[in-house]
Amino acid sequence: MRFACTRHWHSRFRRLLAVALFAALGTARAGAQSLEPRAFSPNPVGANFAIASYGYQTGAIVFDASLPFSDVSAKINSGTLVYLRTFSLFGRSASAGLAVPYVWGSVEGEVNEEQRRITRSGFADLQSRLTVNLLGGPALTPGEFAARTPTTTLGFNLVTVAPTGEYMPDKLINIGANRWAFKTELGLSQPLGNWAFETYAGVWFFTTNDDFFGGQVRTQKPIWAFQGHVSYTFRPRLWLAVSGTYYTGGETSLDGQPRAGLQENARISLTGSVPIGRRQSLKLFWAKGATTRIGADFTTYSISYQIFWFDR
Repeated sequence: MRFACTRHWHSRFRRLLAVALFAALGTARAGAQSLEPRAFSPNPVGANFAIASYGYQTGAIVFDASLPFSDVSAKINSGTLVYLRTFSLFGRSASAGLAVPYVWGSVEGEVNEEQRRITRSGFADLQSRLTVNLLGGPALTPGEFAARTPTTTLGFNLVTVAPTGEYMPDKLINIGANRWAFKTELGLSQPLGNWAFETYAGVWFFTTNDDFFGGQVRTQKPIWAFQGHVSYTFRPRLWLAVSGTYYTGGETSLDGQPRAGLQENARISLTGSVPIGRRQSLKLFWAKGATTRIGADFTTYSISYQIFWFDR
C-alpha cells in the first residue's frame, strides 16, 4: 500500500513538474513574463534586422501551499535567432518577424524527501510577430523618418506560436507545447524629450493539446498581460529602460480536471541598448519576480546582438 501511495505521489509530482517546466520555458516560447520596451517603436520602411540572443533563467517554481513539494527550481538556457523587416501596410509603419529558439535546461525538487531532476533540450516552438502602428506611425522613408518629430503612437501586435518544437507524446515533459498560441496586444507610447513612456495590454489564447502524455487532453485558459516601460535615450541607439509587468489567468486542466491554479504574478526589469558601430548594437536585459502567487519566480538574464541594414 505504501508503494502504491508513493508511486501515486511520484506520478502527480511529475505531472506538476511538467506544468512547471511549461512555464519555465517562457523565454523560448509564448510567455506572459516577457518584457520588451520599445516593441511598438516605429522604424523607416525597408529596414532589416538580424538578431542573435542568449538567455538564462534560474529560480524557484511556486506551487499551491497545500501540495507536498519543496525546493522546486529550474535552470533554463535559450538561444534564439530572429529576422525582422519593416514595410508599409496601407500607409502605416509595420513590421514582421520570425524567431527560431533552441532551449536546454532542467527542473528539480523534492517530494516526500526524495529528490527528482528532469532535463530536456531541443528546438522550441517557432514564433512570428506582426506589428502595425495605428496612430502616429505613418510609413516613412529613412530620410523622412530622420526628419520627423516623434509623437504619440498606438500600435497593434499579433504574436503567433506554432507547434513546431520537439514533442514526444510518451514523455511528460517536452520542449514544444504541441498547441498553437496567439497574443493580441495594444501598445501606447508617449515621447517627452529624451524620455519615452509606454503601456501595453494584451491577452494570450491557447488551443488544446489533445495528445498530452498518455493521450490526455490539456487545456489552458487565457492569460491577461499588462506592461509599463519608462526609457531614456542618451543618444541614438543608446538607451536604458525600467519596466514592469503583471499577468493573471492561465489555469490549466487535464481531461477537464484542474491541474494548476490562477496566476497573479508581477515582474520588474532593466533593459539597456549600446551601439557598436553604425549598424550594430548590444542589448542587455535583467528581470526578477516582484510577486509570485503560482508559477515561475525566476531571475532572467539575456544578451542580444543586433545588426540592421536598409534595402538598396
